Amino acid sequence: MAKTRLACLVIIAALVLAILLPGCLQQTDEDRIGVAVTIMPQKEMVEAIGGDRIKVTVMVPPNASPHTYSPIPSQMAAVAEARLYFKVGSGVEFEIGHMDEITAQNKALEVVDCSQGIALIEGDEHEEGGKDPHIWLSPANAKQMVRNMCEGLVNVDQANKNYYEGRRDAYLARLDQLDLELKELFKGKEGSSFLVYHPAWAYFAKDYGINELAIEEAGKRPGPAGVVAVVNQARENGIRVVFVSPQFDSSSAKTIAEEIGGTVVSVDPLAENYIDNLRTVAGKLAQGLAQ
Repeated sequence: MAKTRLACLVIIAALVLAILLPGCLQQTDEDRIGVAVTIMPQKEMVEAIGGDRIKVTVMVPPNASPHTYSPIPSQMAAVAEARLYFKVGSGVEFEIGHMDEITAQNKALEVVDCSQGIALIEGDEHEEGGKDPHIWLSPANAKQMVRNMCEGLVNVDQANKNYYEGRRDAYLARLDQLDLELKELFKGKEGSSFLVYHPAWAYFAKDYGINELAIEEAGKRPGPAGVVAVVNQARENGIRVVFVSPQFDSSSAKTIAEEIGGTVVSVDPLAENYIDNLRTVAGKLAQGLAQ
């Protein structure tokens, strides 16, 4: 009887391990699913879902601009070995210029469009299709991107569906908390305006009822008349802060800040630590809103 009971316990333990181990064992690089993403914020999102079951290649590195960056050989080699590519899908210039090259490197590469289910808004006339590609800067949009990423991972690794979906839900809860914090932060500030060099924050502004004013003209530095127009607009709106991104030249922003007696503040739309960065940026934007 004791031997029978022991045998049953061994079988039960083996079954439990068979269920839990696929998502719990530390994966080696050879075991991990290779995935590629276009920008740094996607890295946090997909790693939040995939954990140690994936290895991530980011195509546009820190401080590089997805409007101008071209992939280097080591990145193309990584893509050639990847199983999944999570493209932003909203018209990012890097993807428009290089996705054909990327997919040609790997005929088996499965491409997931993270913008599925997200309503694009109008952008500058220089943007592809006239749409604003910066969808990730809205926490609500980020939630949909995360859902799309999870679906892509589950499709290629069905055995670990519960692992991915559990981690997805935990990250979605963090995004919900961030959204609640930002709604409280901008409460009572609806209709206020902020001034940026590059117009990356329209989705964010729409979420929280504030207005983005941009210095760039059709993706280019403004001429003298453009600078005068921006200065006048800033003065009319009581703006004293000009927000810049590290990926772009800030000389025009500094000139305008001097003219309005204001300051230049850096905010990064492409930082890897997505949630913490968006919380930090939100605080800066709230302080820099027109009074």
